[in-house]
Amino acid sequence: MERPEINKFDHIALHVQDVPASIHFYQQVLGLELLPRPNFDFEGAWFLVGDRELHLIGNRTEKHLSGSRSNHFAFVVNSLSNWESWFQQQNYPYRPPKSRPDGIRQLFLEDPDGYTIELSEKPT
Repeated sequence: MERPEINKFDHIALHVQDVPASIHFYQQVLGLELLPRPNFDFEGAWFLVGDRELHLIGNRTEKHLSGSRSNHFAFVVNSLSNWESWFQQQNYPYRPPKSRPDGIRQLFLEDPDGYTIELSEKPT
């Protein structure tokens, strides 16, 4: 039998402590679109990220490991300068942009639970 194929990456799920605080961050700070969510028996929220989704699952109590050289996820953006200005305007902490050895610029920030998020700008 041949190995079956995977069609596409669908979503990432994060276990969060405070769903309303996380909704505020992902909707208001990062500008993601809040999606309708099935009526599960646990708190959470879903967001659209391009043609994929980010799912938040509430009531996290355990610790997690996250960092720029550890567990993290990344979004591609058009302009890190615009994002840097936005974070400064919002008084939201982030690590200033730097270039990787391959020339791709990136910056890092954390969500309310301490999950590390990378924003990267592809060279044109």
